[in-house]
Amino acid sequence: MKRKDLINGPLARARLSRLIAKLIDIGLVTLGAVFYYPMGLLLGVIYLCISDSLYDGQSIGKRLMGFGVISLVDGSPCSTRQSFIRNLPFTVPLFFLIFPFWGWVFSAIFAVPLALMEVYFLFKQNSVHRLGDIMADTTVIANDGTRLDLRKQKAPWFDSRPVPM
Repeated sequence: MKRKDLINGPLARARLSRLIAKLIDIGLVTLGAVFYYPMGLLLGVIYLCISDSLYDGQSIGKRLMGFGVISLVDGSPCSTRQSFIRNLPFTVPLFFLIFPFWGWVFSAIFAVPLALMEVYFLFKQNSVHRLGDIMADTTVIANDGTRLDLRKQKAPWFDSRPVPM
């Protein structure tokens, strides 16, 4: 991938917009954690756990960037359970920041590799799904009123049955 290909083309812009949306959500959690530690951090982790099930499948960041999260199982907006699962790579390291010293060490050891895996999966050449999407059977789509019934296009990640047409 060439350097200028990072922002050229609709797929590349969508990937970058998704990254910005997640950074907005993590930025909100960081603000709460800095000003109201440890309660702000705990509330921020709870927000991240349910964030993609709010506003019809949109976190605050996704709402600002014009995206929504839907289930690959039935095409409905992301459920609270799916939101919890898809955000585990972010919430687990953040949760351990509540505990001084050893929690911070654990978080530092695991946060960087998990974040790098998330970005790798997001920017991988043939995929638009990050690790959390794969774990929760979700996908992110543009929230432009033309949502497609994805059940006809793609089976869930862990389902081996053929897709009905």
